[in-house]
Amino acid sequence: MQLLILNSSPRKDWNTGTLLSRAMEGAVSAGAHTEIIHLYGLNFKGCSSCFSCKRLGGKSYGKCALKDDLSPILGKCAGADALILGAPIYLGTVNACMQAFIERLAYPYLAYDAAKSSLAPKKMPIAFIYTFGATDERIKEAGYDQCVRTHEMFLKRIFGSFQSVRAVDTYQFDDYSKYETSGINVAKKEKVREEIFPKDMEKAYALGIRIAEMAKGEHS
Repeated sequence: MQLLILNSSPRKDWNTGTLLSRAMEGAVSAGAHTEIIHLYGLNFKGCSSCFSCKRLGGKSYGKCALKDDLSPILGKCAGADALILGAPIYLGTVNACMQAFIERLAYPYLAYDAAKSSLAPKKMPIAFIYTFGATDERIKEAGYDQCVRTHEMFLKRIFGSFQSVRAVDTYQFDDYSKYETSGINVAKKEKVREEIFPKDMEKAYALGIRIAEMAKGEHS
């Protein structure tokens, strides 16, 4: 049973990467074969609106026709038994790298028929780990969690299930004294890093186990 983990953060070993690694450990403990793919730095772009994936009878119907560094990864995703995605939130939504990936992953599978069918080769569990630099209060005030609801709507329709874990008020710098941070409660961030982030890591570990178990259930 193959589980792919896709990280869009430009800092591979920072908050998002740390949580994804913990999710991978959980999945491995449940018997999954895992691979982590770092998307940032690959040469690819988002959907080009060519509509080749929608052309009836076309060789790319239900598949992305673009050819770049993402093409073989999309092939791996199609053959996987489960996916865990991870992204930092920039300006209220996932960073541009993850948005481009989701466009290329999801849009070819969206059928425009009345039944709202999915063209995905199979149903499989999919999960998302989000990291927010903002506090819970700011997320609610600004509506930053709308992106989570949007992903749930589309990815559940396409793949059949969706789960997520989010870490908020994450530590952004290794040394806050080097940056203009007068509008940030650094002491609170340090406390969150010490007391809450370890709990987020355990949530990510449990998520990895759940997704692996769900994937095994699909094959039983």
